[in-house]
Amino acid sequence: MTRIQQMLLSIPLLLCTLFAGAAEIALKPEQIKPLLNGQSVPAGIQVQDSTGATVDLSALLTQQKTILVFYRGGWCPYCNTQLAGLRDITPQLQKLGYRILAISPEMPAASAKSEQMTNDAALNYQLLSDANLQALQGFGIAYYMDAATEKTYKNTYGITLTYDETGQAVLPAPAVFIIGKNGEIQFSYVHINFKTRLQPRLLLLAAELANQ
Repeated sequence: MTRIQQMLLSIPLLLCTLFAGAAEIALKPEQIKPLLNGQSVPAGIQVQDSTGATVDLSALLTQQKTILVFYRGGWCPYCNTQLAGLRDITPQLQKLGYRILAISPEMPAASAKSEQMTNDAALNYQLLSDANLQALQGFGIAYYMDAATEKTYKNTYGITLTYDETGQAVLPAPAVFIIGKNGEIQFSYVHINFKTRLQPRLLLLAAELANQ
């Protein structure tokens, strides 16, 4: 095989590597394609903390074992219930060596407001903003909200949603990932019904098993 032939054969592999994690936004939650156990977190994902500072999520995840929670926003009662349950088990998770991060597509100002509304002693995990939708797409859990629901959320409930460059509202399917220090997904829970969440005791059990 000539050198030119070898180069041509390597192009598809190179393209797959370049676009790994750049998942398209699904038209509906049933069509999402989340990262699977054993896969690695895509490199180059940028999010923001509550002050608006840019955070390299990929680099952050390689510093420590991580429990990564994706939620819809501080306006979502199901998300708030889930996050309250997460606070209850955070001390045990931290004893196991895990860092806990919670990401939503809300703007950094909304994350800051959520922090202010929560007692400092109780907020023992970090809130991050993915308003640019890089993390949602990288983990394969982003989907477009249908127009009727978007209108109801915006006009009836006054909820501030996040939109992509097409002008469509985007949400994450609620998800929890346990990620090793090497960036590998060790456990994942993703549900297309936003009302169904992973129970805290099951997350703690999964973290204990992943830690063995």
